[in-house]
Amino acid sequence: MACVKWGFWGTFWLLVFAVFHYTLPQNDIVRIVNTYEERQELNDWTRMFWSSPDAQSAELTNRDVQFIQGVKPDGEAMVYRNEDTGWGWPFYFKFDTANLYTEANDAISTKDAPEWVAVRHYGWRNEFLSIFPNAVRIRVVEGPDVSFIPWMNIIILTIFAAIFWSIRVRWVRFRRARIDPVIEDVGDSLADAGDSIAESRGRLRGWIDRMRGK
Repeated sequence: MACVKWGFWGTFWLLVFAVFHYTLPQNDIVRIVNTYEERQELNDWTRMFWSSPDAQSAELTNRDVQFIQGVKPDGEAMVYRNEDTGWGWPFYFKFDTANLYTEANDAISTKDAPEWVAVRHYGWRNEFLSIFPNAVRIRVVEGPDVSFIPWMNIIILTIFAAIFWSIRVRWVRFRRARIDPVIEDVGDSLADAGDSIAESRGRLRGWIDRMRGK
């Protein structure tokens, strides 16, 4: 039972971590090198990694998606998709895809004359599954060494921790006040029943012994 318990909680917290890591905003410092538009097929399970804004039907099996290509200061290539999120999850309420695409094109620069920008995004980049993080904001920064304090992430995680702790405290109190006494009563009843059965068996065994003696 201990293995099942730890397996359950391990899986639960792994899923919680994955949801937060995918959903919470992150900032990359990159140099934008290109933008393009490409038709993407949405007819398999990886559709969950593409946006489904209200303006587009869920029945579509393919659509044109805008992409933004960037290069990080260490030379690592990074590609972002540029899709509206609409009113759906995650709740970024992004409706300015066209404006962001224009800003990305205006920020294109070369290696000899780089212009560094911070791309705020959510999601994951996986070459094997062909999934891309979704860019939600672009802004020019002073240089490649700029860093950000993730205030929004800190606030959201703090609120989540407070809610979880509050629920846990109430559950522990409820268990101690209502569940544990019932379990103890059941255990005592089972123990008393076991004692009664043992006593009955002893009497029966004594009766049988007396009968055999006769």
